[in-house]
Amino acid sequence: MLIVDDILFAPVNGLVWLAKKIEEVADQEMSDDGRIKEKLMELQLQFELDEITEDEYNQKEKEYLALLNRKA
Repeated sequence: MLIVDDILFAPVNGLVWLAKKIEEVADQEMSDDGRIKEKLMELQLQFELDEITEDEYNQKEKEYLALLNRKA
């Protein structure tokens, strides 16, 4: 029965492993100061080009600044 379970759950286990790897890469990317500063510049550009509202800008800016402050 265990062999059958392993065979049946192999795709699910693969997806779980892949999701964990994606999460690790995303966490690593968001913890990089340079990347966060780049995101802040992109955010400012979007605001200046009227692609996002002031409220959206302020909310995202707070999130990015919180990430930078957490690392400091």
